[in-house]
Amino acid sequence: MGEAVRPHSALRRLLVQRLDRSVATGLLLTLALVCSLAGGVLLGVLVYLVRDVRAVQHLDNFVAQWGYAHRTSFSTSGLNAITQLGSLQIVAGLAIVLAAVDFYRTRSRWSLPFLVVVMAGMELLMHSVKDLVGRVRPALDPAASGLGPSFPSGHSATSAAFYAAAALVLGRLLPRRQRQILIGLAVAVAVAVAASRVLLDLHWLSDVIGGLSLGWGWFALCAAVFGGRLLRPTAAADVAAAAAAAPERARGPTRPRAEVRPRGR
Repeated sequence: MGEAVRPHSALRRLLVQRLDRSVATGLLLTLALVCSLAGGVLLGVLVYLVRDVRAVQHLDNFVAQWGYAHRTSFSTSGLNAITQLGSLQIVAGLAIVLAAVDFYRTRSRWSLPFLVVVMAGMELLMHSVKDLVGRVRPALDPAASGLGPSFPSGHSATSAAFYAAAALVLGRLLPRRQRQILIGLAVAVAVAVAASRVLLDLHWLSDVIGGLSLGWGWFALCAAVFGGRLLRPTAAADVAAAAAAAPERARGPTRPRAEVRPRGR
């Protein structure tokens, strides 16, 4: 690839920017675009599987029956509390607080439009796919019958998109270790919300997998679009840190010089 783009300066410069590990707006945004494409492909595969492959429905039935058979009043209360983390009302309130805190901290005007696009686009995509697939919900819990189409899980998609976006907004000015912790927390919350939907018998297992893939894929696409603005401070910090560390690595450990004494004649 390097040999092919060598004669073309503009293409070579674009490739270097997209694959530069030292700049957050380089490799990170390239990976975000790849993740958005992967999420779309996975969602399309799941749509085909839940409509035309009976083995998927058999697996969904087994998981739903296991969760319903092992539920207790205590576990149901805990799962209801967890699932609220993916409700649109809770997420919208957290998004407003997050945008206000980030503006106070960085004076950046891009966090609010980014969160609005993530959440509004997520809702539009999720309802469009629900209407397209038209899958019925599990029937073990009568409360699920009046909640509309089942695939994909709206709570799972919303939590996957929002908490990933929150980790990006909060972590873009933090050191790498703290950014990694935020990413882990965002993934854990989304997976916990998705599991609660299955164990409460409100969604099939394949519904929440589809919701997570849709949420993370849409977030990744929004991050690729907005990343140049959102991550500019992080990119500058990463470049400065790499430039400061390079001379130290080049010099290596310093050794004390031996004292040179003049020789007599």
